Amino acid sequence: MELHGNILKMKTIFGNPVEYRLPIGTQELAMSSLIGSYIRLEWNNSINCVKCGRPTLKSFSQGYCYNCFKSAPETAPCILNPELCDAHLGIARDMNWAKDNCLKEHFVYLAISSNLKVGVTRASQIPTRWIDQGAWAAIKLASAPNRYTAGVIEVELKKYFSDKTNWQQMLKNNRPEIDLITEKQRASQLLPLPLQQYLTSDDTIIEIEYPVLYFPQKVKSIDLEKNPIIEAKLTGIKGQYLMFDTDQVINVRKYSGYFMKVSF
Repeated sequence: MELHGNILKMKTIFGNPVEYRLPIGTQELAMSSLIGSYIRLEWNNSINCVKCGRPTLKSFSQGYCYNCFKSAPETAPCILNPELCDAHLGIARDMNWAKDNCLKEHFVYLAISSNLKVGVTRASQIPTRWIDQGAWAAIKLASAPNRYTAGVIEVELKKYFSDKTNWQQMLKNNRPEIDLITEKQRASQLLPLPLQQYLTSDDTIIEIEYPVLYFPQKVKSIDLEKNPIIEAKLTGIKGQYLMFDTDQVINVRKYSGYFMKVSF
C-alpha cells in the first residue's frame, strides 16, 4: 500500500504506549501499527510551506518558507525564548493568535528524557510537549498566566538546570536515576520570592511509554537532502523520531512540508 503527500509532525495519542499518526496529504497513517514491518519513504525533492502552502526551495524552522518564517506568529522569537514574548503588552505578530497561544496558562515543568531539563509549554500541550521531546517522566513545577511569565521563571531555573535534550541519548533510552519530587523541591527553593507565587502543588508524575521493539546502540541520523530514500524495518518511535533496524533514525518534525511517498 502507498500514501503520498506533504507530511507534518506526527500526531500523538497518550496511552500505554503512545500512539502515533503521520499526517500525509489529506490522510493520516497509523505509524504505530507499522512497527516491526518494512517501510519505504521517498522524498521527491519538493517542499511546500506549512503556513501558506507555496513551494519553497528551503525549509525554515521546520517547514516554513522564508517569508512566513519572518512573519508568522508560530515562528516568532518567543517560541524558542518565551521570556521575549510581548503579547501581555499588546505587542505580537498576530494578536488574535497570541490571545489563543501566548495569553493562556503556561506551565514550567521538569522532565527526564536524556537528562533532567526545565521547559515551558501551554497547558493545552500537556502531555504532547513531553511526548514530542521523548521524555519518559515529567512533573509540573509552576503555573503562569501567560508565556512571558513562564519564560521569566524558566530563565531563572536555567541557571541551575539544562533546557536541552541530548537526542542521541534519549533515543538510546538512557534513563538516569532522578527523583522528580526532590528536584521540584530544589527548583522551588531556587526561585526568587516574587516568582514562588506561581509554584504548583500538583506533584503528579506523568510517565510515558513509547512503541519501541528495541532501542539502537548507535544512533545515525538520516538527512533526506542527501538520502531521499529510506528502506528498512521500523523498530520504534520516540519523540518525533522514527527508528529503524539499521540504527538509523529520522526526525519527522524536521521535514514538515516535505512531499513524501510512503510505501508499506
